[in-house]
Amino acid sequence: MTTTHYTRLVSAATAGALVLPLASCAALGLTGDEAASAPSAPAKVVVTGEFRGAGASSQESAMEAWITGFQELHPGAAVSYDPIGSGDGRERFLAGKSAFGASDVALSDEEMAASGPACDSGNAIDLPVYISPIAVAFNLEGIDQLNLSSDVIARIFTGHITQWNDPALVAANPGVKLPALEITAVHRSDDSGTTENFTDYLGATAPKAWPYPADGLWPLPTGFAAEGTGGVTDTVRSTPGGITYADASRTADLGRAAIKVGDEYVPYSADAAAAVVDLSPRIENRYEHDLAFALDRTIDKPFAYPMVLVSYLVVCSRYADKAEGAFVKEFVEYVASDEGQQRAADAAGSAVISPDLQDWIGAAGEAIYLTMDRPSEQPAG
Repeated sequence: MTTTHYTRLVSAATAGALVLPLASCAALGLTGDEAASAPSAPAKVVVTGEFRGAGASSQESAMEAWITGFQELHPGAAVSYDPIGSGDGRERFLAGKSAFGASDVALSDEEMAASGPACDSGNAIDLPVYISPIAVAFNLEGIDQLNLSSDVIARIFTGHITQWNDPALVAANPGVKLPALEITAVHRSDDSGTTENFTDYLGATAPKAWPYPADGLWPLPTGFAAEGTGGVTDTVRSTPGGITYADASRTADLGRAAIKVGDEYVPYSADAAAAVVDLSPRIENRYEHDLAFALDRTIDKPFAYPMVLVSYLVVCSRYADKAEGAFVKEFVEYVASDEGQQRAADAAGSAVISPDLQDWIGAAGEAIYLTMDRPSEQPAG
């Protein structure tokens, strides 16, 4: 089965994952030596059972689309996703409490080293399935777009720029009538991969204004905190003068900033976000099939938007539960397929990953090792 081709699957008669031949040699009219030499037909895998994932709220819209499409192909599978944030999602996955995690940052070396117990003595791997710009979104009546440099963004979120008609904002936005209104900067209260990507961008591009390391936890006591992507965007919607950072897919009804890249201001777009990933290197010395990227935030090309997040499916290289492992194999392939990526793009405005990434992720899914089913518990007495 490739990452680019899915067909509707027949329903399974029993729980777990069943492999069914596409066609028998007899059905093809082959007998004797012809049948012995005939190439093996591809197999259909039918997944049934209940499976859970948890993690990044940025992926919520895409994940809903992926789950819907996957369950159309596997009607016996019940898949749920809890958008509890990247940090909590990684923690739940590493505790063995979910079949997969989702995170806007790749696992750290320490988290990788701790993944053995959850992964049947194997290891976790990061698969970049969702690429999306982070929007700086604001609520100013009658203003849909502003030009903001990373230095100005940093000074807003550190509390050094407090009014929308500050001279730095006026100078970057000629012809825009900015109000004498207080700025309410809203950040995430939870351990957030979006926060880590946002602070990584600010630290790389405006180190004097933002002298803090990249982190999923907000480093300052200033500003207003809200939980999750929905929390920060809803707060800004209800707060004239509010501003936040969030996955662009959740900011459609707010004003959004074009950020300064080199000498130009670049509006966000899925294609401009994907360009940054294409120009960034992979992180070295990772486990086989791990596809974590070291994003280059300092790209100065006008076709690139470096305030981007790459969100990962976090899965195991080995699964002790055969049904769970078969589900993850199939789900990984579906998410990375043409159909899966288009569903995410339609639902969330994310970038479709490149054919090379599709192939690499498909190979990673195929390499997941399934051990024997866990023995069933016998009833007492």
